[in-house]
Amino acid sequence: QVQLAESGGGLVQAGGSLRLSCAASGRTFSQYMMGWFRQAPGNEREFVGGISWSGGTTEYADSVKGRFTISRDNAKNTVFLQMNSLKPEDTAVYYCAATRSFSGSLYYSTTLYPFWGPGTQVTVAS
Repeated sequence: QVQLAESGGGLVQAGGSLRLSCAASGRTFSQYMMGWFRQAPGNEREFVGGISWSGGTTEYADSVKGRFTISRDNAKNTVFLQMNSLKPEDTAVYYCAATRSFSGSLYYSTTLYPFWGPGTQVTVAS
């Protein structure tokens, strides 16, 4: 089992940047595929991007492709979401999620991730 905690959210002007971190407990972090999701008020939770257990594969939602970058440091049990050129429509609560998988094909569905952090608020002002 793994416990997750996001940090780094806040208020930023449109066009600005934020870097979210997700710290994981446990000694088997490198066995987990990690995902970033977000949920805006009134909307369903949506996939933002994901990274394989090794960090060798990353994928992104079309809405953030070219602006967001996911990376991980398995030695520090942490995954990152670098968000650049932020837009007001990026405003949401951002969640990291984990699923134990060595698959090279990333999961997009929330139902395939059993472990979740509490989320961190990102607000982009226009």
